[in-house]
Amino acid sequence: MTDPMTPRPTRRTVLQAAAAGAVGVSPALRALVHAQGSDAPEKKEVKIGFIPLTDCASVVMASVLGIDKKYGVTIVPTKEASWAGVRDKLVNGELDLAHVLYGLVYGVHLGVSGPKKDMAVLMNLNHNGQAITLSKKLADKGAVNGAGLAKLMASEKREYTFAQTFPTGTHAMWLYYWLAANGIHPLKDAKVITVPPPQMVANMRVGNMDGFCVGEPWNHRAIMDGIGVTATTTQAIWQDHPEKVLGTTAEFVQKYPNTARAVTAAILEAGRWIDEGLANKNKMAETIAGKAYVNTGVEAINQRILGRYQDGMGKTWDDPNHMKFYNEGAVNFPYLSDGMWFLTQHKRWGLLKDHPDYLGVAKAVNRIDVYKQAAAASKTPLPKGEMRSHKLVDGVVWDGKNPAQYADGFKIKA
Repeated sequence: MTDPMTPRPTRRTVLQAAAAGAVGVSPALRALVHAQGSDAPEKKEVKIGFIPLTDCASVVMASVLGIDKKYGVTIVPTKEASWAGVRDKLVNGELDLAHVLYGLVYGVHLGVSGPKKDMAVLMNLNHNGQAITLSKKLADKGAVNGAGLAKLMASEKREYTFAQTFPTGTHAMWLYYWLAANGIHPLKDAKVITVPPPQMVANMRVGNMDGFCVGEPWNHRAIMDGIGVTATTTQAIWQDHPEKVLGTTAEFVQKYPNTARAVTAAILEAGRWIDEGLANKNKMAETIAGKAYVNTGVEAINQRILGRYQDGMGKTWDDPNHMKFYNEGAVNFPYLSDGMWFLTQHKRWGLLKDHPDYLGVAKAVNRIDVYKQAAAASKTPLPKGEMRSHKLVDGVVWDGKNPAQYADGFKIKA
């Protein structure tokens, strides 16, 4: 609502602001320009697909809290059953955007995980907060971590089955990386299957797998149900790793650039709200635990989002690198090096037969231009550069500088 006591700006001032691209103008005037339609969202209502996981929270809360309306859009969160379903609906236009696996977007863009279509990553939704769960049966035989699992698999020969959530997705890459770091070849020493996140716990309960990698709350749920233990968290594999993204097609961004910016800004603000404090995190946990979203007990969600971890074997700890949705903006920038990393792992495991143009693909997919506009609108700080560097669990450093050499440099690969 506008304040009736505020004098209405003239048409001339509005047009001047629009002509200046709303750069350097006051937030009030910029908001007015949005409202007057010069860069108003072209599509007012958007369907955003999500999978029942804790890290869908910023998409859901942008809608529930009405933050989307502030940016001139209405977000309609749409619950989906599997990542393959999300992929299909994004590609055919049934969904406008999605809470989606980073590596899924890249897999579709290169045609290695379904029909090839030009895709776009608008922002990171979260860092950290996934885990690898091993069955209680394995843990009882000493397989409580990577070394224990490797020892058991060497001494007790049989077919070991592990589950991930999508072949080119984040969970597959974390699982493969962790197994390989412990001397286990994920493609030769084990059988790997694909299972949708909400079905992981039920499948482990009936003995369909020995372990799985998935997002929360399903790792904690396995502990609560007494059927699994947390062997490692993904932040222990790569601290502050990229995880889910706000993904869409390149076609959508081209057709509705203002909508893409508005939705990104709204979700940035929702992520900031979640990370602001304990009360907000608890409110978020209560909201997304509901049937319409994750459909589980709030106690399965609210511990790990606060960094309160237990492994199911009596150990508890406070993890400062728990799931984060904003972290002063550090979470959300779509670093080119993050996208390139997934390509290196796709090449490592034979999903890509040849080295792609790593940097070229990342520049095409990661829409830093849209992100910067949304960051300005939501007052989100930007990093100094478009690449970042990390040392992963095996001691190998990833910095994006020589991706082909990095991809080829692993001893264990396809």
